[in-house]
Amino acid sequence: MVELSIPLSDEAIRSLKVGDTVALSGVMITGRDTVHKWMVDTFIKKTRPPQGDDLEVYNAIKPLLHSSVIYHCGPVVAGLDTRQYKFVAAGPTTSIREEPYQGAVMDHFKVKGVIGKGGMGPKTLKACQDVPGVYLHAIGGAASLIAQTVKRVLSVYKYEFGVPEAMWVIEVKDFPAVVTMDAHGHSLHAEVEAHSKAVLQDLLTRPLESIPK
Repeated sequence: MVELSIPLSDEAIRSLKVGDTVALSGVMITGRDTVHKWMVDTFIKKTRPPQGDDLEVYNAIKPLLHSSVIYHCGPVVAGLDTRQYKFVAAGPTTSIREEPYQGAVMDHFKVKGVIGKGGMGPKTLKACQDVPGVYLHAIGGAASLIAQTVKRVLSVYKYEFGVPEAMWVIEVKDFPAVVTMDAHGHSLHAEVEAHSKAVLQDLLTRPLESIPK
């Protein structure tokens, strides 16, 4: 297992290959659909003007995201009433929903790691090559175990988006994940999809009696 400390260097990112298992330690931020759309619409495409505390939050998160990791996660958080926050469950959410935004977010904020489940598409893969960065697959169904790697909740931004959609700034220790998209243009998800399509096409073109029952 490759031990990685956040912030991540270009050298560390380029040394990773699809299939590598990693243990991440340092500060990362959670972000899902609402956050990604807010980032792109407000600060990248600028199709909506900043409102409320948008600029304050932007200035706070930009240095935190630089050379860091964004985690597709809608956590279950205890201590909401006392603000003594503690992650109870922190499993990954499906990443492909962020495909329209992720590459632009990685480029603008210089994010070097994206964690989620299920993989992402060509826009994100290109950003992994350009920034450079990696996509890391976390273990679905292990939400409580992953939460144990979250040692502290440092702060939260855009709480008004709701607990699952807010940006939680967390310090993690030995967060486990697998590299499934690397900075060299390789995507395990694309390979599996291509292989599956080939198998399906073969089945569709074979006589019915030749297919094993």
